[in-house]
Amino acid sequence: MKISKQALREARELFRTCQVNGLLDESRVRQALALLSEKKPRGYMEILGRLHRLVKLDLERRMVKVESATPLPPDMQNDVAGQIKKKYGNGMNISFTQNPALIGGLRIQAGSDLYDGSVKTRLEKLEESFENA
Repeated sequence: MKISKQALREARELFRTCQVNGLLDESRVRQALALLSEKKPRGYMEILGRLHRLVKLDLERRMVKVESATPLPPDMQNDVAGQIKKKYGNGMNISFTQNPALIGGLRIQAGSDLYDGSVKTRLEKLEESFENA
């Protein structure tokens, strides 16, 4: 589906008005959606679709998944969360999960960035180096 340039501009403008201090405000998004569905300007379905995509991308960008082989103690979780907030800013949604396949270390997925310090990955790289030698 082709979206008009005007609809793209309006969706971006609407998205910007939904942000407070660089973070998306859920209540503003709801208000914008209510206002948009009430007034139904020309091309409002295109605007809604584009706004939905922008919100989805912003939420994905702010998702952080921290994997470890064993449960991290609360003080270490706080340290890791602090380092993530220091690098990416506030407003990050951080989740801690276990993945015994990692053997040890951490694997952090922050938006599209991946930091893999797991033992599993190091062993795989070591294995590849022996195969290529």
